[in-house]
Amino acid sequence: FILGLSDEIIVNSVEFKKIIKKRFNLNAVTIFNPLNKDEILRLSKKKINFNYFNNNKFLKIINFGRLTDQKNHILLLKGLLLLKKKINFKLLIAGDGPEKDTIKDFINNNDLGDNVKLMNYLKNPYPYLKMSDILILTSNYEGLPNVLLEAQTLKKTIISSDCPSGPKEILKNGKYGYLFKTGNCKDLSKKIYLASKNKKLNKKIVEYGYQNLFRYESKKNLDKYYLLISKY
Repeated sequence: FILGLSDEIIVNSVEFKKIIKKRFNLNAVTIFNPLNKDEILRLSKKKINFNYFNNNKFLKIINFGRLTDQKNHILLLKGLLLLKKKINFKLLIAGDGPEKDTIKDFINNNDLGDNVKLMNYLKNPYPYLKMSDILILTSNYEGLPNVLLEAQTLKKTIISSDCPSGPKEILKNGKYGYLFKTGNCKDLSKKIYLASKNKKLNKKIVEYGYQNLFRYESKKNLDKYYLLISKY
């Protein structure tokens, strides 16, 4: 009802636009989240004291965001648990939320304390992201996940759930990163294993993703907002 009263509906992904049309039979305008690459690169250069990622003998994985059901951190831990005897890895989960105790319990109950580090919300996560090898997103749903754009800006390998909406668009159906079936820890573990063994391929897909970030460039998308609003 409220959507129907509006003059314009703005969504941040093409898939989201299709969902609005299918579910409510309303037309929407897609304007991507404005991405400030220069700011991300500047903040990533801040020096931090973080010894957890200093050793290059293991795969450095990062996940940051709210600790909620939506983000499905337990799936991430289950996927890595399947790989515990196959690859050496360290995972950093940074964030706060109602699922924190559940995540802590899973880590303790499955003897993952040496492999997983929990940190509170990071005001500037970019130096940590810069030190990592892989960013993993396990969400059940999104709009247009900024964290994937931020990882592409810092040229990191991305593994993401193929959830509605956004990841498929950002990663061009898997051309710019690895997509796994949403909610499927076995498929996730398979993609993590592939990424850990294919550094040459990773470098290629990361570069493809970086070169195509122009779609989300800040001025380009802010201009779209201005042009839309100026009609009124």
